[in-house]
Amino acid sequence: MRWTLKPKPDLNKVSALKNALQVDDLTASLLIQRGIETFEEARSFFRPDLNALHDPYLMKDMDKAVARIELALERGENILVYGDYDVDGTTSVALMSSYLRTRQDNVATYIPDRYDEGYGVSFKGIDFADDNDFTLIVALDCGIKAIDKVAYAKQKGIDFIICDHHRPGAEIPEAAAVLDPKREDCNYPYKELCGCGVGFKLIQALADRQGLTIQDLGTYLDLVATAIGADIVPITGENRILAYYGLEVINSSPRAGIQSILNQVDKTEFTITDVVFIVAPRINAAGRMKHGNYAVQLLTETDLNLAEQYAAEIESFNLDRREADQDITKQALSQIEQNKEQDRLTTVVYQDDWHKGVIGIVASRLTETYYRPTLVFTKSGDKLAASARSVIGFDVYNALEACSEHIEQFGGHKYAAGLTLKEENYEAFKQAFEDAVSNTIDRKLLTPEIKIDANIDLKDITPKFYRILKQFAPFGPGNMTPIFMSEDILDTGYSKQVGKEQDHLRVVLKQRNSPTFTGIGFGLGEKISVMSTTKPCSIVYSVDENHWNGTVSLQLKLRDLN
Repeated sequence: MRWTLKPKPDLNKVSALKNALQVDDLTASLLIQRGIETFEEARSFFRPDLNALHDPYLMKDMDKAVARIELALERGENILVYGDYDVDGTTSVALMSSYLRTRQDNVATYIPDRYDEGYGVSFKGIDFADDNDFTLIVALDCGIKAIDKVAYAKQKGIDFIICDHHRPGAEIPEAAAVLDPKREDCNYPYKELCGCGVGFKLIQALADRQGLTIQDLGTYLDLVATAIGADIVPITGENRILAYYGLEVINSSPRAGIQSILNQVDKTEFTITDVVFIVAPRINAAGRMKHGNYAVQLLTETDLNLAEQYAAEIESFNLDRREADQDITKQALSQIEQNKEQDRLTTVVYQDDWHKGVIGIVASRLTETYYRPTLVFTKSGDKLAASARSVIGFDVYNALEACSEHIEQFGGHKYAAGLTLKEENYEAFKQAFEDAVSNTIDRKLLTPEIKIDANIDLKDITPKFYRILKQFAPFGPGNMTPIFMSEDILDTGYSKQVGKEQDHLRVVLKQRNSPTFTGIGFGLGEKISVMSTTKPCSIVYSVDENHWNGTVSLQLKLRDLN
């Protein structure tokens, strides 16, 4: 691990904010590191306000999208809500279809089959719309590159409205409306919405025409918060507001489908991290192992008893998914060793029978062992399909673009992407990708980095300080959990390895005259040797609460020690 201590903020700014907010130096510094320098900015940060959301009509083509949907509702047209099979896609479809069904009944949903149709808008989906007399398709979390598909639909008399957040190509589809804040000609003030967030802006605009306010749309925010967490978009600006209020809904009155998932765990209060690790994997498992329709069915169900049945079925998919990704990860690691590719700058592995639904998870798992840009391929029809994952600071999308002569199609983001290619191009692509990364990556990016907000003494960690820290939530990209470093740490003699494999570390430690603190370091069991009652060490950690036998105490969540 590389430990990087963030630069100390300007002392004049710290002093001014400290006085304005009546907080300590550390709290003021943490806020300034997050771009919050004034009382007003701090108030917006600590007290997110739905009324601070941007006017949806600032988004390019929003007026066209609203006009086309209103026309369809007026005419009683059949509307097909189309979305990707991942969490962002299925929550988007649940959101849009739920809203439109409050306006009319003839609304249906369509999720492409991951294995038969692949990602995004498909000709098969358009044929389904044509065969069933749909004249308007609202596509969510996909479609920004579907030039030929949209043209094909237009020939059949079917209009498209696209709500996407992925990077556009050189050409924009000739749809009735294309909503994507990443369009170069779109001046929408916030560019980091997820697909479900773009869908929410559309229903916000439609609701405005009905005379409804943003407060009337609160019941949809559990879906939006789930998508924000799962799609790993920055939790800043509008996303912070939407996630904040979405978590309120999740913790008070979530829809039946989300409630039925939460009922499977022994927990009463849920954070965005819980959404990412409890709710999202189960929703994703439907599209990975069976079909995304199961997720939409769960998320749109209003009867809790039925939702419980659907959730139980999806949980079985999730268990299958977990088993598959563990098996494939082992096989992929073995392949790297057999090919003697441990010292490459990239990981590119392929086996024709790997489950397409879990290759993205496997790519992420491989970066835990070999921290470098990674692609995992499997056979998909007559082509090879891959999921790509990157390391912090390196744009894998640009690296793929440099290899485009070997690729059939690709799309995605800076840190995650998907692609297909012909099998005969695999070896050439593998070398081209290695070359592209080798020529552009800063070698230090191949060592995982821990960014540390501040070097503090353990005595600074008080219940009052933690209460303030909790108000920094929800955490995520752009507002990560504050990470601290403390030096001259001594073991009290009670630290030990824990866990079935002894791979975790439980510590009881102190620093000079500080109170004694307990801490847990997941996956740090082998670092037990660093802890000593006589030789001081340094630790990197976040501050957390430990709930045990009805009591709550502060504990350190160790990230590293040396």
